[in-house]
Amino acid sequence: MITLGGMLGAGLFVGSGAAINQVGPGILICYLLSGLLLILVMRMLAELAADHPNSGSFSTYAEETFGRWAGSLVGWLYWWFWVVIIAFEASAGASIVHDWVPAAPQWTIALLLMAALTTTNLWSVRSYGEFEFWFSAIKVVAIIAFIAVGAIVLIGLFPGHPSPGLGNLTGHGGFLPHGGGSIARGTLIVFLTFVGPEMVSIAAAECEEPTRAIRKTTNSIIWRILFFYIGSIGIVVTLLPWNSSKVDQSPYVAVLDLIGFPSVGVVMAAIVLTAVLSCLNSGLYTASRMVFSLAERGQAPAALARLSSRGVPRSAILASVAVGFVGVIFNYLSPNKVFLFLLNSSSATALFVYIAIGLTQIVSRYRLRTRDAEQTLTIRMWCFPWLSVLAVAAMVYIIVAMLADSSVRSQIVSSLVAAAVFLALGALNQFRSRRHTVPDAPSTRPFRPRSEQGTEHVR
Repeated sequence: MITLGGMLGAGLFVGSGAAINQVGPGILICYLLSGLLLILVMRMLAELAADHPNSGSFSTYAEETFGRWAGSLVGWLYWWFWVVIIAFEASAGASIVHDWVPAAPQWTIALLLMAALTTTNLWSVRSYGEFEFWFSAIKVVAIIAFIAVGAIVLIGLFPGHPSPGLGNLTGHGGFLPHGGGSIARGTLIVFLTFVGPEMVSIAAAECEEPTRAIRKTTNSIIWRILFFYIGSIGIVVTLLPWNSSKVDQSPYVAVLDLIGFPSVGVVMAAIVLTAVLSCLNSGLYTASRMVFSLAERGQAPAALARLSSRGVPRSAILASVAVGFVGVIFNYLSPNKVFLFLLNSSSATALFVYIAIGLTQIVSRYRLRTRDAEQTLTIRMWCFPWLSVLAVAAMVYIIVAMLADSSVRSQIVSSLVAAAVFLALGALNQFRSRRHTVPDAPSTRPFRPRSEQGTEHVR
C-alpha cells in the first residue's frame, strides 16, 4: 500500500490529460515504456536492498560503493525532491479544500493539512502506516471501480450507452496523430509521474520482515502498472476522443461525466484530495527517514539522528516539514519566481537518483563477481549487465531529451543546479571527513525492533 500510495497520485488523476493531448491514444505506449523502465529500476534496487534493508536505502548503498560524496549527493537530492513535493501537495490540497470552504485562507488550510499529517508521523511509525493504508485503499478502490464501469460501457452492457468500439483509438488523426516522435516527449512526461515506489526500500527498514516486503513489492509492481496505469488510461482513450477539451482538463472526470455519474466533480475532487494527502504523508515520512540516515552517517546535523521514545526521528520530521512550510509561504508570496524555481529544481532530481541506483547496482554486482559471492544475493537483476546498462542509458536519454525540449528545459537546468550544489556539499563533506577520525564504513543499522528500543513497526 505504501508503494501504491507513491504511484497513484494527482499526476495520474489530473496530469495524465496533458500527456494524452500531446501524444494521442499512443500514450499507452509511453505508459508501457515508462512502466518497463520503472520495473527495471525497482529490480536493481531490490537486489541492493533485500539483504541490507536500511532507512538510508540507495543513499547508503551509493556511499558504500562510491564514497561519502555519492551517498551525500543521492540522499540530499532525494530529500530535496520530497520536501518540495510536501509544499506543492499541501498547496494543491489547500486549493481543493478552499473550493469547499471559501472563507478560509488557502495558506491556513495548507498549514492545517501539514500539521495534521505531521502529528501522525510524530506519534508513531504505526500511525503513518495506518493513514497511508487508508489513503491508498481509497485510491485503489476508485481506480478499480473506474476500470470496471468503463469496461462495462466499452462492451455495451451499460444502460443507455452503446459501445463506442475502438474508433477513438484509430480515428481523429490515428493512433499517433502527432507522429512517432511524440512518443519520446510523452514518455518523458509520463515517467516523472511514476516516482514513488522506491520508498518501499526505505519503509522496509521498519518492517518486521523487510526482505519479504521488498521481494513481494518488486514482484507485484508489474501487474500494478499494467492494471492501474495502462488499464485506466486505456479506458479513457477508448471511450473518449483524445483531442477532447474535457480530456485535457481531467480525463477521469470526463469519462464519469460521459457515463452520467452523479456529482462527478465533488467525487473526483475528494479522490484527488486523498491522492494529494497520501503523497504529502508519504513525502514527509520518506524525507524524514532520508535525512535521519544522513545525520546518522555524519552528513547532516547530529540532532536529526535522535529518536523519540517511540522510535520516531522527531527532529528529522520537524526539519523536513519546516522546509516544506517555507515552500508553501513562497508559493503565495512569489509563485512565479521563487516557488517555480524550487519546483523546477526538484522535478528531475528523482531521475538522477534512479540513475544513481542503476550505477550502484552495476558496480556492486561486478564487485561481488570478483569475490565469487554473486550467488548469495536474495534477489538478482535479470540479464545482468545488459538490462541494467539499458535502463541507465534510457534514463540518460530522458535527461538529454529534456535539455533539447524547450518546454521542459528549465526544469532539467534547475535540477542540475540543485545537483551541483549538493555535489559540492558532498565533496566538502568527504574532504572534511579525511581530516578527522571517521568510522571505517557507513552505518547501516536500520531502526531496531520495539523489543530493543520501543519502535513500532509498519504492518
